[in-house]
Amino acid sequence: MEELYQLIEEKIKVTGCPCNISGRDFYRDISTEVEDKENGTYVFIVQKSDTLSYHGCMTVMEDEFDLHYVDIHVEEQAYHVDFDA
Repeated sequence: MEELYQLIEEKIKVTGCPCNISGRDFYRDISTEVEDKENGTYVFIVQKSDTLSYHGCMTVMEDEFDLHYVDIHVEEQAYHVDFDA
């Protein structure tokens, strides 16, 4: 899992996002969105604070999920992370 967390951090970093977002914490936040969801594709928003939120799209399957993209909103700026690329 450490490799996955590191990959998440690298993908976020290359967007120029000024926040120091932990891959582990990001994965945990997104995983929480999956709980109790039926199979399908979902658009979601995770509000981390008054100035930080994640807006994204994922597909939920039986035992896993596929995060397609997330836009990290920091105040008025958005940083797009494409996890399918």
